[in-house]
Amino acid sequence: MCNPAPNPYAKGIYANGIIESYQSQGANVNIYPEVAGPITQILVAEGAHVRKGTPLVTIDDTVQRATVDQQRAQADASLALLEELRAEPRPESLDIARAQVVNATATLKNARDSVAKLEQAHALEPRAVSQDALDTARNAVAVADTNLKVVERQYDLTQAGAWSYDVTNQERQHEALAKAAAASTALLQKYTIRAPIDGIVLSMEAAVGGYVSPQGSYGTYTEGFGPVLVMGTGQDCLEVRAYVDEILVHELPAPAKMTGRMFIPGTTTNVPLTFVRVQPYVSPKIELSDQRQERVDVRVLPVIFRFDPPPNVAVYPGQLVDVYIGEQ
Repeated sequence: MCNPAPNPYAKGIYANGIIESYQSQGANVNIYPEVAGPITQILVAEGAHVRKGTPLVTIDDTVQRATVDQQRAQADASLALLEELRAEPRPESLDIARAQVVNATATLKNARDSVAKLEQAHALEPRAVSQDALDTARNAVAVADTNLKVVERQYDLTQAGAWSYDVTNQERQHEALAKAAAASTALLQKYTIRAPIDGIVLSMEAAVGGYVSPQGSYGTYTEGFGPVLVMGTGQDCLEVRAYVDEILVHELPAPAKMTGRMFIPGTTTNVPLTFVRVQPYVSPKIELSDQRQERVDVRVLPVIFRFDPPPNVAVYPGQLVDVYIGEQ
């Protein structure tokens, strides 16, 4: 950067500044994906004005889409089984159980008739029927009676339908599978990066086929990771974030009296600034360089001003400027 412009104030404070899109609070929006994968589409161009929710970039979702389809199928299958349990008893099953009761009743009657005839014959002539044959007939009655009781209970069980515990268990399984499918569907939506605000696309650091992750995208020139997109508000009104050295903070005018003037390096243009707010946090001066650590622990206080873009000089977010802060 060239040497700072002359101080326009009697007791003005110099600060490095960086131009940003105007925000009522915060700064430009750095957009990082929540999922990783290669980019399949870039749907907007840098400088495009978009509405909140507009698709900006899509990431390959092949695997996640298949996962969603699988989990939806599992949820549908569990729902079908739940509906089957709720629909019990089936009329066909009830008809079979009823027929089994009728058959067992007839079998018991036949066994009782047989033993009655044998007992009558035995009473008239004991030698006509052996004791072994009589015992066998009586055992057949006992077996037929037991079988009738079993099929009657089976009929009652079939008629009662599914056990309430089985229904409750299946309901919970279906609920769990449905929630898993809903979570996968929500994650699938993350493979499309959408505009979080109404604004303008300031920077697109990605290309179709390039790999991105929650760390962002790798910059060929910076050799580091950064946001995939940067968004800001429209450029009808811009702001400058002036970084005041901590040793000068005590000299700042009161907010109600604070004003400023911005000088654009390489030009003779200077622009009046309107005070917006102070970001009340002193931090290391790393915003104005690519170094993540400073050799000297210089700390600065951000002071934000807004301004109308000058008609004769083009200015852009990210541009470094000289700022003087004075008292009006």
